[in-house]
Amino acid sequence: MILPASGVRVYVAPGGTDMRKASGTLSMLVQGEWALDPFSGHLFAFCNRRRNLVKVLYWDRNGFCLWQKRLERERFRWPAGRAEVLELDMRRLRWLLEGLELEKIRGHRELAYTTVL
Repeated sequence: MILPASGVRVYVAPGGTDMRKASGTLSMLVQGEWALDPFSGHLFAFCNRRRNLVKVLYWDRNGFCLWQKRLERERFRWPAGRAEVLELDMRRLRWLLEGLELEKIRGHRELAYTTVL
C-alpha cells in the first residue's frame, strides 16, 4: 500500500460495511455519518461482513485513492459491535491487516518522567 505522509490519522469503521461501495459513496459515509473530512489525507478503513475484504480510502492531492486487500482463506480480526468510528495509529492498522486482534496485543507500558534525578 502506498501510504500518505507521516502524521496521518487512521479511522476504522467497526463492524461490516457494504463493499459494493466505491470511493464516492465511502467518502460520503465519512463526511455524512462520521462528520469527518474525507479530503484531509487521513486513512479511512472499512471491512466487509465476512471479514475477508478491507478497503482503505484516502485523498491524495487531486483524487481519492482506494486500496483493497482480499484474503483467500483467513479472516480479518476486525473490531465489531461499537457504534462509533475508531481512531488508530498506522502501527495498529498494520496489525489489523496482518490478522492480529487489537484487544489482545499488549506492549510495554509507556513511561513519563519529569526529571532524570
